[in-house]
Amino acid sequence: MVTADILEAFVRRPSVRGVVGGCSSAVWALLLLSSCGMAADWPTFRGAERTGVAPDAGLLDTWPATGPTLAWETAGAGHGYASLAIAGTRIYTLGDGLSTAGDKDEYLSCFDRESGRQLWKTKTGQPWAEGPESWHSSRSTPTVDGDLVYVITPFGQLVACNTADGKERFRVDLKAQFGGTKGDGWGYSESPLVDDNRLVCTPGGEQATMVALDKKTGRPLWTCPMKGDRGAGHSSIVISQPKGRKIYVQTTAAGAFAVDAETGRFQWAYPIDQTTAVVPTPIVRGDLVFFSAGYRRGGALLRQVPAADGSVKMEEVYGLKKELANKHGGIILVGDHLYGDSDDAGIPFCAELLTGNVVWKKRGSGKGSATVVAADGHLYVRYADGTLALVKADPADYVEVATFKIPGSDARPSWAHSVILDGRLYLREQDTILCYDLRK
Repeated sequence: MVTADILEAFVRRPSVRGVVGGCSSAVWALLLLSSCGMAADWPTFRGAERTGVAPDAGLLDTWPATGPTLAWETAGAGHGYASLAIAGTRIYTLGDGLSTAGDKDEYLSCFDRESGRQLWKTKTGQPWAEGPESWHSSRSTPTVDGDLVYVITPFGQLVACNTADGKERFRVDLKAQFGGTKGDGWGYSESPLVDDNRLVCTPGGEQATMVALDKKTGRPLWTCPMKGDRGAGHSSIVISQPKGRKIYVQTTAAGAFAVDAETGRFQWAYPIDQTTAVVPTPIVRGDLVFFSAGYRRGGALLRQVPAADGSVKMEEVYGLKKELANKHGGIILVGDHLYGDSDDAGIPFCAELLTGNVVWKKRGSGKGSATVVAADGHLYVRYADGTLALVKADPADYVEVATFKIPGSDARPSWAHSVILDGRLYLREQDTILCYDLRK
């Protein structure tokens, strides 16, 4: 497989530099990637733009009953529900009780993208074991940026490691240093955001609801307190740019809020009544922000508007609609329509973004809560019972064109979000990672 780092090394060779002349080697690497039909990396939760929508094309439009062709399968990811971060030639995830380790502790682990071979594992701390057994283990998907990979443990430890060998570079205790609190009893599971020189995350609580750190050292750059915040939720920060102004949008147990990226100044909040947990990552399109909360709270659409005083204000397009509630499977936007699970009922819905009107709501072949990602005109709906359904991304109706049962999905709920990258489908199922070939 030709990867970005290989191409970058190739275009830096003297003989090649003579051909490309004054053009940036990185630009030529991207051009070569494009000509090879390869997509960008999937370096954090829900992909580079945190949309859950892959840019891939030319994928299979049906499967046999056993699913697409299995390219490889590997062990050593450990117990947990973290998804996969993929960058360059490597895959990263977080889990505890790895089959490749001699203890039950939690590890950040790295695998070769082509073969699945485990390259290294770094202990991050004790395993999370609060509540019923199915709630145990970590859920934070790592974030990769250059030579560093970052992850947040359930206990609020933000850990930065070398991508090359897994050596820990620095660690920040979000609870001890920033007074961070969770808005529920399930531990931290956010995937940190890397933006320019900033490493941004959500300790939660009123003292430092959101913080930006220097991504190389962990040194604080700014903190943003929000009065009345009930504690961190489980979503990950997304970038919005209303009228060219960079704004970070996030949700906590108190609802949605926004922060100026450069200064860390609070911009606006959309409070919600207290609920069990707030999990889904917001969706941004232009000046619009859609967010959802589960347990019958609902989904709402907001518009960000620049104010005369230089801040950004918020206007409600429509308020919380219970039929758009989503617990933890996530909602994605394809075209002008939202797709997601109805709370955690295992009944996917399709709704108009601009009105919130549900155009269909259908039960599929699987059972339990459903995660959703999209690529090439299709939805990949993964049910908690391990059923993966290929569904047309069509507002006309819910149409399943193929399904298969993910191997090893009987022990615990199949909650980890799927990844589609460069014509391959990557599934983390507890200790196992499976890679399927989706190319026609």
